[in-house]
Amino acid sequence: MSLRETLSVYWGKFQDELFPFAEGMLGPLTDFHKSLMMVLDMIRLDAFLRVWHGAPGRPAAERAALARAFLAKGVFNFSTTRALIERLHVDDKLRRLCGWSRLSEVPSESTFSRAFAEFAESQLPSRLHEALIKNTFQGELVCHVSRDATAIEAREKPFYPEKVDAAPAEKPPKRKRGRPRKDAPPPPPKEPTRLERQQDMSLPQMLADLPQHCDVGTKRNAKGRKTSWVGYKLHVDTVEGDIPVSCILTSASVHDSQVALPLAALTKQRLVNLYDLMDSAYDAAEIWDNSRSLGHVPIIAINPRRDAELKKELALEKKAKTCVNHPLPSDIRYNERSSAERVNANLKDNHGGRTLRVRGGGKVMCHLMFGIVAIAATQIMRLVT
Repeated sequence: MSLRETLSVYWGKFQDELFPFAEGMLGPLTDFHKSLMMVLDMIRLDAFLRVWHGAPGRPAAERAALARAFLAKGVFNFSTTRALIERLHVDDKLRRLCGWSRLSEVPSESTFSRAFAEFAESQLPSRLHEALIKNTFQGELVCHVSRDATAIEAREKPFYPEKVDAAPAEKPPKRKRGRPRKDAPPPPPKEPTRLERQQDMSLPQMLADLPQHCDVGTKRNAKGRKTSWVGYKLHVDTVEGDIPVSCILTSASVHDSQVALPLAALTKQRLVNLYDLMDSAYDAAEIWDNSRSLGHVPIIAINPRRDAELKKELALEKKAKTCVNHPLPSDIRYNERSSAERVNANLKDNHGGRTLRVRGGGKVMCHLMFGIVAIAATQIMRLVT
């Protein structure tokens, strides 16, 4: 059965069975309630949680219901957990969809906090997202994968590991002017860059080598002005239909190109694609070679850097294409990269990307991935609707 046929069966199930049954039990449902029901039915949340009934001691709160509530937080775009709890107290339909039949069963805010720490440690939303993507694209061929990163602002102080318990650095001796002597020792070899080191690493090694602490990031916006933020950077691979398929969280100061290789390896485990679309930040020889070694066709915008002649040549080429009005096939395919921008904007505007209230890379990733799961499930169903 093809992907479209499978999604058609799902959508028919939602329209003909699930939604009418729920409305008969709960009453009229809003679009947010229907979206939450659709996401919960697609991800099969209960299969990823272990429940131990009859264990000694006080029974823990139902983790499946708490996980559904955090998914509802991403779907409804609640800014805080306290706002989620307040909505659960007044919204009987949402409370019953999460798994609590009575108002007294809704846990306290501290219980929500402890459960969220457990979900972050077990990487529950990341595993839900991985299973959803693998099940959806199994046996399917994807055309374009758009790779991009977005700034994630956090409410915590930046952390600099090199300044913790670090001895004052010794100033290197000044190099004498002029040509070095013949018997002078050779200069020390340059340390390999992260991109060069990643070529001999496995995926777990590449992920462990990427920093995930909070620090300061700087980049140029679309108008050429430098902007800075304190927090993290989320690197996302997106396919047609604005579906995020792979995500990696790093420190804000990590350059986009340093995450291209592990992100490509992560995407390769989940689906098969033909083209890799990236902007000029990924214009590096290692990234071009890695994309070709995976059997893909890289389409990367050229970064002239400080080469004035190349910059002038690119401007003349762009002007000539405009005059002829005959875009190249690679230029038409490169325009598909806008799907990455739409996913980043959707995460920030509608699924909690701007309302980060947790600290630490693990919890930040957990918070963002609940929103990514909601986006992925919703966009997958929009392929057929």
